[in-house]
Amino acid sequence: MAKSQITGKRCLSGNNVSHSNIKTKRWQHVNVQSRRLWVPELNKFIRLSITTRDLRTIDKKGLLAYAKEYGVNVTKL
Repeated sequence: MAKSQITGKRCLSGNNVSHSNIKTKRWQHVNVQSRRLWVPELNKFIRLSITTRDLRTIDKKGLLAYAKEYGVNVTKL
């Protein structure tokens, strides 16, 4: 199952609703990408499965600061 290693985001379940109001189950998938990210503080690359929203925030804040918000130790991944 697709899951972000930092935030823990995964699929949500919902309903398709037809014109006649018949509801059938569906999945709302998260956009999880496998990426190799450079961490200048550690002077090495780290491979992570993260959502595209996580990627945008990491570009803004930095990987270690973002992981610290969620209580994830990136050095052990």
